[in-house]
Amino acid sequence: MAAQRILGLVLAGGAGQRLAPLTAGRAKAAVPFGGFYRMVDFPLSNLVNAQIRRIYVLSQYKCQSLNRHITTTWQLNILLGNYVIPVPAQQRLGPYWQAGSADAIHQSLNLIESERPDLVLVTGTDHVYRMDPRPMIDQHRASGAGVTVSAVPVLRRDASSFGVIWTAPGSRRIDSFTEKPADTAGLPDRPLVSMGVYVFDRHVLMDTVRKNATDGDSQYSLGASIMPELVRQRAAYVYDFTANQVPGELGYWRELGTLDSYFEAHMDLCDAEPTFTLHNDKWPILTHVHARPPARFTGENGCAINSVICTDVVVSNGQVRDSVLSPGVRIDAGSRVSRSVLLHNTRVGRGATVRDAIVDKNVVVLDGASVGVDKERDRARGFTVSDGGVTVVAKGQIVR
Repeated sequence: MAAQRILGLVLAGGAGQRLAPLTAGRAKAAVPFGGFYRMVDFPLSNLVNAQIRRIYVLSQYKCQSLNRHITTTWQLNILLGNYVIPVPAQQRLGPYWQAGSADAIHQSLNLIESERPDLVLVTGTDHVYRMDPRPMIDQHRASGAGVTVSAVPVLRRDASSFGVIWTAPGSRRIDSFTEKPADTAGLPDRPLVSMGVYVFDRHVLMDTVRKNATDGDSQYSLGASIMPELVRQRAAYVYDFTANQVPGELGYWRELGTLDSYFEAHMDLCDAEPTFTLHNDKWPILTHVHARPPARFTGENGCAINSVICTDVVVSNGQVRDSVLSPGVRIDAGSRVSRSVLLHNTRVGRGATVRDAIVDKNVVVLDGASVGVDKERDRARGFTVSDGGVTVVAKGQIVR
């Protein structure tokens, strides 16, 4: 595979409204995940591990912290022609912002024209996944497809959140692509859906997004607009992600479009035999880890069970179970944290309880307080409670 002929485009402009309040002050791609990481680190790691090292990250909403993270973390060797460059929305084509994923690419066609790659790999930042894209690229080249999209089967009840794919038996050519169908009653038990990872022939991508830009009725989306057009041209193929293997394990993918899926992906990390592990040095998830002191546990009862504990966490005679604790978290004596995600510098006071919760940065849970235990009380205090019953405390709040 000639990696220098492949350009990576990471779409990071989404507002992430369904992840609010985590996205109240940051782009969805900048939302922390797994203690050390941000969501953008996962697609970037997959590309870099696969030797795709010319990458643009297209951003838009609340992108200051995202762009800072990319510029300070993802510094590749520019002397060898490698780079990860954040590209904020620039209104290059007129006084309007990106209207969708296809329009984001259309407004950035100058980047593709400048690089002149053979192929363009496009991926989003609203999923956590470990994938080797090289087999997908090999299949794309061998088939002569205009676009190849990676797909996985999901439960029928979840299909309305994705682009649903139909192929003829034994064929990889896509016969039908329906973006987020309102009615899923006629679908199979486990329909095939798009992961939002695409390999495009450069000319096909550029020609199609240009044509789409002139369609006043378009949704300007890769799933709703570009894929159906290429299906009509019989140029769209599917790649079966379930066969994807990365060194050291099978691939993993979970869409993080909702608070519940964000929470459950963290719980995957905490399983005694985790569905998804960050401990794979053959295909590492990369990020910048700030120099901070090691984690510390004190007192006879200070412990963490089935949990992910980052640097500079201090558990002082408290108990943590099935949880992810980001750098700088403090757990004071007698407190209990279970099935929770605590982001940077959260403080849980003496005798406090945190259960089934996502707690954003710099939150203080006062001595004896509780969060996540009584969902009605959580709502009354102004906290978000997800459909699945996860309480979310926004950045910097005090829980009394």
